[in-house]
Amino acid sequence: MSAFESINPCTGEVIWQGAAGDVGAAVTKARAAAALWGTTRLDDRIEVANRFKAVVTSRADAFARLIATETGKPLWETKTEVASVAAKVDISIQAQAERAGMRSGSVGGVRQVLRHKPHGVLAVLGPYNFPAHLPNGHIVPALLAGNTIVFKPSELTPAVADFMVDCWAAAGLPEGVVTIVHGGGETGRDLATADIDGLLFTGSAHVGAALARQFAETPGKILALEMGGNNPLIIWDLAPDALDAAAALIVQSAYLSAGQRCTCARRLIVRDGFEGPLLDRVTALIDRLVIGGQFDEPQPFMGPVIANRAADGLVAGAAALVAKGARVIRPLERRQADRPFLSPALYDVTGLTGLPDSELFGPFLQMTRVADWDSAIAAANATRFGLSAGLIGGDAALYDRFWTQSRAGVVNWNRPTNGAASNAPFGGIGLSGNHRPSAYYAADYSAWPVASLEADAPEGSISVGLSA
Repeated sequence: MSAFESINPCTGEVIWQGAAGDVGAAVTKARAAAALWGTTRLDDRIEVANRFKAVVTSRADAFARLIATETGKPLWETKTEVASVAAKVDISIQAQAERAGMRSGSVGGVRQVLRHKPHGVLAVLGPYNFPAHLPNGHIVPALLAGNTIVFKPSELTPAVADFMVDCWAAAGLPEGVVTIVHGGGETGRDLATADIDGLLFTGSAHVGAALARQFAETPGKILALEMGGNNPLIIWDLAPDALDAAAALIVQSAYLSAGQRCTCARRLIVRDGFEGPLLDRVTALIDRLVIGGQFDEPQPFMGPVIANRAADGLVAGAAALVAKGARVIRPLERRQADRPFLSPALYDVTGLTGLPDSELFGPFLQMTRVADWDSAIAAANATRFGLSAGLIGGDAALYDRFWTQSRAGVVNWNRPTNGAASNAPFGGIGLSGNHRPSAYYAADYSAWPVASLEADAPEGSISVGLSA
């Protein structure tokens, strides 16, 4: 078992050390707990989830500080993540009742009943950008449905995962119902091929596509993929008095969480010749953004990306665009040679061909100027991804056209691309997902429906096709 460690991105300090876990032992433990947890009354499972919410709330400050320490995100932002972890419980209880609860009716005078069963043992692979909120978005509904969980967090955020699983233990969750297994890519691959009944994944399109290929051989196992995006944001028919608000929405869409949200805007699409006043305001805001450590006072707008390796990849991606002819409006630069602090970048890539359709997961926005609306929509949809898309400006009729023509699972108007409601489904198409949206619809993939026709006594006869 190989050892690895977690690093504070802002300081380089080692904050966690450990070894890769034993996947086989973790799955065996979860399998042993599955029968009991799967037959536990729903009300009792809900009670445990509510106690988890209470534990998270009571430990909110320590939880937020740990997330900030391990990810580099500002403390103000990690406090909102912890709040989302707690809020997920009530939302999941409501979603489970609405989307996976028992239903009964009558068909031709016969009682018809719909119930749901848990899959059994589900693997959850979590990401580093929201190391508590995103895996928790799978775990809570899966537990309510009666599944047991083997949770492999990102190898970059193991301490947060340990903290969250300890909150479940403190809430009285029985041993083995959530089992954590640490490790890198090899551990994830081992877990995906283990004796599990399904896998719930949040992460890159590259890994998600590999999982889809693998699970094609096991159609009886559920696979829910929540992946990234190369998300477009169109600015169109913008009133002069809306320029400041539009600039704020662009900056928030592109650079929140140092661009490390799967819904962040990656591509800005504007009408050619009308971009000048807007860019003046956008660049003025970019130049004012405070970049700093997670506990700095006053708090920064954004911190570093997760690691030096990620920063190096982003810098290389920016250099490749410049080599293709991109015009630098604001450069992507390392603020500190040995730490992954990056400046918010804006490049004009109008007219360039052969641009990579990839998710540059950091504070990097590419602008394209187009002549007309049809060209704007074509540019927005020129991607294999389909997670989020936004329109700023226009009227209701234009937004209706945008909503109809855009290819994304989250479509916003005059709001940031990275704004999503927790009481709505969250997911995308293409390389962004496999039609298993999470958030409110996580209840759908956490259980499977069983439809029954029932009578209290045998009732049957054959009226056709019998010999005399």
